[in-house]
Parts: sequence; structure tokens; C-alpha cells
Amino acid sequence: MTRIGIFGAAGRMGRAIAQVAQEAGLEIAGGTDRGGAGELAPGIAITADPLALAEQSDVLIDFSVPAALSAHLDACIAAKKPILIGTTGLESAHHALIDEASRQVPILQTGNTSLGVNLLAALVEQAAARLNDDWDIEIVEMHHRHKVDAPSGTALLLGEAAARGRGIALADHSERGRDGITGARARGAIGFAALRGGSVAGDHQVILAAEGERIEIGHRAENRVIFARGAVKGAQWLIGQPVGRYDMKGVLGL
Repeated sequence: MTRIGIFGAAGRMGRAIAQVAQEAGLEIAGGTDRGGAGELAPGIAITADPLALAEQSDVLIDFSVPAALSAHLDACIAAKKPILIGTTGLESAHHALIDEASRQVPILQTGNTSLGVNLLAALVEQAAARLNDDWDIEIVEMHHRHKVDAPSGTALLLGEAAARGRGIALADHSERGRDGITGARARGAIGFAALRGGSVAGDHQVILAAEGERIEIGHRAENRVIFARGAVKGAQWLIGQPVGRYDMKGVLGL
């Protein structure tokens, strides 16, 4: 039976992953969290020792915080265990750590584990590749009032998909936080707008707008179970993969 260890186990996503995994008949090896005390489920302890958890697991799932990433990668490398990283708010330094660690263990990193969102990203990439920069690309996202990072990891995932389709670097063509007299929209830009409020689990819309016509494609998450379900599916897929860095395309067979 597959044993899953959960970094960030005391959070909402950690508990949702544990529930989905158990419903799928998988074993929860345990979890870690900053507090390092308590239970994830009856008889399943939450500790503060990532290495001990990695050694007891077949695969790790990380939905914690960016500051904990380095220690979690070190634990997986030491135990030679694969890890799925769904933590959002990662910066270039974190991605460099993931790149380095992926030379030693299999790593799947994604801004969103929903299978629907990742299929949406594939469609966005295809649309951007087939429509030139006469078509403006805007990404609008909304999340609950407690979310601390913006744009969301999913919005950035969609922006990267659009940039790949265009053959450009998102960092060089991203427009965010327009306010005041901004001037005309830059040709070829990929715009982002972030909304926050209530209990929204995650709404994302990609708009491709040209003169006289507009394409709108999107995804609405009704609860966190979809992310947990995708994370568990991705973690199972990751077991047995060669050393390297992966995303959810492999899980979907894209």
C-alpha cells in the first residue's frame, strides 16, 4: 500500500489530502507542521521532523509555506523519496532549489493540482500559440479573503502557459496592478487581476480579446477536494518516475 507523507499537514489542504488519500485506500505515513504537535487523524501524528516523515513515506506532498521548502527538499534527498510540491508563493530562489533537488529525486511542482485547471492551461497554451498578439491576454482570478499571495499560483501557471504558446518570457511581458494613468495597454502583454473576498476556493478566467471578438475560458473550484484529489493522483503517478522535474501534464498524459 502506498504511504503518503504530508508536509503542512495541519493546514486546510493538508487535512483535505489526508481525507482523500484515506478514502482512496492509501496509507497516511504522518505529517509535519510548524507546531509539530497533534494528530492529522486518529493514530496519525503531526510532528516537526521532516526527515523522519520522509523515511517512513513512499512519496511526500508539500502544501506548506515557501520558507519550509528547503528543509523539505533536503529531507526528501536524504531519504531518496519523490515529492509533489503544491506550495504557492514560490520565488525564483525557490525554483532554483527545486531545479537542484530534481537532479537527485523526482519532483512534481505545480501552482495547481486540479486536473481541470491543468487541462485549462493546455488549452490556453494552444490558443496563445494559434492567435497572434493582435489578441490581448488577460487573466482574472478570485480567492477567499485569507489568501496571502497574489497573483495566485494558478494565475501564474496560466500566464506561463500563455507565454509558452507565444514563445515569450512571462517575466518580460507581465502587467499587474494597473492604477491611475497607466497609458495604453502594451502590445503582447499578459495582464493579471487579483480579487479577494469571502470564501471563494478559486475562480480563474483567461480572456483573449481582439478587435470585435473575445474568447473567455475558465475554471471554478467549488471546494478544496478537487485540489486534494489531483495531488493524491499526482503523487501516485510520481512514484517510480526517473529523477527529474515534472508538472501535471505528465499526470494527464499531455
